[in-house]
Amino acid sequence: MRSSSLKRLHKKMMIRVKRFDDRIYSLLWRFGRGRHGQAMLRAAQHHFGAERVNRFGRFLHACLTPAHLRHDPAGALRAMSVVHGLHECPTCGLFQTLPEVALGQVAYCRRCDEALVRRRRTSPLATPIAFCMTSFALYIALLCSNLMTLDAKGRVNTISILTGVYQLAKQGYGEIGAIVAVTTFIMPGIVIVLMGIVLYGASRVAGTDWTAHILKWYRRLREWAMIEVYILGVFVAYTKLVDLALVDLQPGVFLVAAIMITMATTDSTLDTERVWDAQKMGMNDRAFRTESGRLRCIDVTTDLTPPHDQMASCLTCGLVIASSEPVAPTHAFGRCPRCAASISRRKANALSNATSLLIAGVLAYIPANLFPVMTFMKVGQRDTSTIIHGAIELWQSNLVPLSLLVIFASICVPVLKIVGLGAMVFSAATGRRKHLKGLTKLYRVIDFIGRWSMIDVFMISILVAVVRFGFLANVRAEPGVVFFTFVVIATIFAVHSFDIRCLWDGAGRNGAELARNVRVRRAYLSFSYWRNRAHMKGARRIKAEAQAGDLESEKA
Repeated sequence: MRSSSLKRLHKKMMIRVKRFDDRIYSLLWRFGRGRHGQAMLRAAQHHFGAERVNRFGRFLHACLTPAHLRHDPAGALRAMSVVHGLHECPTCGLFQTLPEVALGQVAYCRRCDEALVRRRRTSPLATPIAFCMTSFALYIALLCSNLMTLDAKGRVNTISILTGVYQLAKQGYGEIGAIVAVTTFIMPGIVIVLMGIVLYGASRVAGTDWTAHILKWYRRLREWAMIEVYILGVFVAYTKLVDLALVDLQPGVFLVAAIMITMATTDSTLDTERVWDAQKMGMNDRAFRTESGRLRCIDVTTDLTPPHDQMASCLTCGLVIASSEPVAPTHAFGRCPRCAASISRRKANALSNATSLLIAGVLAYIPANLFPVMTFMKVGQRDTSTIIHGAIELWQSNLVPLSLLVIFASICVPVLKIVGLGAMVFSAATGRRKHLKGLTKLYRVIDFIGRWSMIDVFMISILVAVVRFGFLANVRAEPGVVFFTFVVIATIFAVHSFDIRCLWDGAGRNGAELARNVRVRRAYLSFSYWRNRAHMKGARRIKAEAQAGDLESEKA
């Protein structure tokens, strides 16, 4: 009886296998089960029946698939191709060909001057491996070291990097303590380990399938390792403590500074383009395979360039993908065959998300400046301090450089992010064509300096940890630090959610309607970093070897 029932279920499964397979197989591939997807599907069909598994597949698709992927359910069945020889500028959206980039050269977008490819003169793997191993050794030593010791008339307090986290949680600000722990302790260790795994995978001759995935997560998490911002917070806290008691810096401070240098050197010496180029393309995604099983590719040097509305690039690894039919700007092309990141022409809901986060940041910025961020009690006298008041105290103590640093990082940077991003959102929404290049450069500046506003938060975490002498002296965090931290985090997410290419789209500089008039241009090359800096000030730029003609985009 059981055998006959299984046979009937198997027969029903064979009738509906195509409909079932198209929906479920792509979902399984999203979670990294592509190799065993077919076997899992057959087993599920055999034991549970195609109808039941098909309903379960629709349920998973509705629950687990992002909204911008659900709008295009047939996207997994669309024929996709990898375009070789093209590179899309991540800030202006211009597709252009890249010439051969030699060591010490940098390829720049000829429209917005964004650095597209940079070739290092150092060893592509040996140098970053050495600095990565140094960072790991320093991080292990930091776990066992103290930061500083404060001696106030015989009463001594010694802190480590996690003492401030504990004291913030003890005072009722556990969410701020968690953010400090993640950005200064947890995330640096994670990114160091991820970089080590990437370098190990890149050093293997045969190559690995997981190196691209690890590098993708490294690029996403690297910004949240704010060890360089933390060391500046330590220096600001030190200047506030020297007048209170005897401060003795412990080896932990120098270890943090060394980790900052080694991590920055690792990033600057690693040639990520070589790592991406050495990765294998995923062959399990059926959308990129021909009938013979080979990867479907387009070479712009010999084949016709696809129309603009049929191409998109991966924001993680830069791979350009072409579709067999036009795709809406925010609809998903699918998964990148190299790093498995979701690919779409533009970020979904970029303007609405950025506007919402920007408004939230503006509303929180007002109480962040009005409410005190900390209270300093000395021999029964209570002194509340706001962000501006702290900068004034540093100025009055003749610490003008640190005062200017605090004013810039804690006051100017948030205002610059709010005003600058607001101008970008307004220009993208109204389609203004003025100052596109200037706004694009401003976006890169805002993206770079956004996290430096955390200096005050880190300084407060150090002060509440080390100044704990009861009636003699004590420091407590106040609600203003919660609002200020929210402003910093909200504006960082606002910058990430906004798609700067929408500026150029709204001005009519990109799009399928201009495909017959837009040429696929060739990027510029500049020799060495310092010569490029000279060029940005008006010096001569070296143009790459031009081919016999430019490639013209075909109309959709």
